[in-house]
Amino acid sequence: MTTTHAGNGDGVRIRQAVQADLLAVLRIERASFDQPWPFSAFERYLGEPGFLVAVAGGPGTPLVEDGDERDVQSNESVVGYVVADLVPNHGRPFGHVKDIAVHPDHRGEGVGARLLERALHVLEVRGARSVKLEVRASNDRAVSLYREFDFEFLRTIPRYYDDGEDALIMVVDLDV
Repeated sequence: MTTTHAGNGDGVRIRQAVQADLLAVLRIERASFDQPWPFSAFERYLGEPGFLVAVAGGPGTPLVEDGDERDVQSNESVVGYVVADLVPNHGRPFGHVKDIAVHPDHRGEGVGARLLERALHVLEVRGARSVKLEVRASNDRAVSLYREFDFEFLRTIPRYYDDGEDALIMVVDLDV
């Protein structure tokens, strides 16, 4: 895999998402997509190895009091996230990058590349040999990022999105 992007994501740490991150994740989702996922969709992926956030700022960790995860002692801010998981595929798990976004103020800094790289690693460690994703046909910036990670166009799904836009299905083999 080659990554040649504007920034390298320095100063950003990738970690598993926790409950305290969800509002920030939802804000980024809403700022990034015309058809945002609902809060409950992100809640369902909490605890999954492929639900990762990129955080900038201090290295504080969430404070847990009485089972309530809060980010009170941390000055971290979520600047991006990825949701990726495994799906069954004839006995071999297949990775699926379901959602990835970076806060508009942090695009072009390499955050998306860091998130995608870590998600692919998580999927590979969990047994995925290939990974797929869907992307809007008009999202040239995302398509370019995916190509940097050796994703290849597989096919088009016509009118995949509610506004009638096509989706491109892209895949990458991890065991090459």
